Amino acid sequence: MTKLDQIRSYLNDKKADIAVLSDPVTVNYLTGFYCDPHERQMFLFVYSDREPVLFVPALEVARASQVLDFTVFGYADFENPWQTIKSGLPSTDSAKVFAEFDNLNVTKFQGLQTAFDGHFENLTPYIQKMRLIKSQDEIEKMLVAGQFADKAVQIGFEHISLEATETDIIAQIEFEMKKQGISKMSFDTMVLTGNNAANPHGIPGRNKIENDALLLFDLGVETLGYTSDMTRTVAVGNPSQFKKDIYKLCLEAQLTAQDFIRPGVTAAEVDAAARNVIEKAGYGEYFNHRLGHGLGMEVHEFPSIMEGNDLVLEEGMCFSVEPGIYIPGKVGVRIEDCGHVTKTGFEVFTQTPKELLYFEG
Repeated sequence: MTKLDQIRSYLNDKKADIAVLSDPVTVNYLTGFYCDPHERQMFLFVYSDREPVLFVPALEVARASQVLDFTVFGYADFENPWQTIKSGLPSTDSAKVFAEFDNLNVTKFQGLQTAFDGHFENLTPYIQKMRLIKSQDEIEKMLVAGQFADKAVQIGFEHISLEATETDIIAQIEFEMKKQGISKMSFDTMVLTGNNAANPHGIPGRNKIENDALLLFDLGVETLGYTSDMTRTVAVGNPSQFKKDIYKLCLEAQLTAQDFIRPGVTAAEVDAAARNVIEKAGYGEYFNHRLGHGLGMEVHEFPSIMEGNDLVLEEGMCFSVEPGIYIPGKVGVRIEDCGHVTKTGFEVFTQTPKELLYFEG
């Protein structure tokens, strides 16, 4: 059964005629065609009893038609997209319309309401469930993305210098990645020195790399349609014993959680495995985010590995394990690997060593 067939089957089970897919990543997942419409409108209409239809901006019609074997139609910038949808679809008559609520802003939702008369229901949970368990092909693509992340962080290590700034190192990483055929990072690369790393989402700037401090790298790449994400914290010069101890504690938490992962345990239990290590050492208040997030075609996907999530882990689920300890004005450490649940445990996509690495200041 194809992914589109799964949507059709769901619609029939729910006695609905049509699903409206608006997330470009979902459209790509279901059809193999990717387009970012920016401020324009794009929708994949999947029917329960007929071929799907893709609606795109006019400038994307030719490219989409080369990829897809079903109807593609579009609208010019001066045209009203909602009127074009209503007049161009084979049917807009349905008592129940499923749509991705998580991807609909008010403008999109109100526009679709003018095209369809039916009651709208949320398709997002079903799409999340479909994407939750990765196939072997998807996992192999994520392993490739992980290998490139390892290369990227190694480039960063090679450019550590007290004369370099955070953004200098980022520029070197992304330049070299483009030379290796990676056109897009998974997210904005982060290189954070010293106290700047004590902010979980610190903003890199023109800060020169500090000596006798810790230096945090958080990065990933997008390749073959899938993403990677990793974090490593390294030592520059000879940081204080306190900073080394915080690093050791964070590593213990990460390894404890990774060793705990297996089919049958819950997401909350995995979070607790790491969090308990940090809390017992007296630093629980400084681990102020979830342990992990799902990973796949997007760098942040369902599920969240966090307290209160009783989702039972299954083979093929992919997510990050990234405990952090952030003590303002003193030190920031995060260690992250993403991986997939196997029959007996957890296999990571990134292989860069995690013992504290030292670089000359």
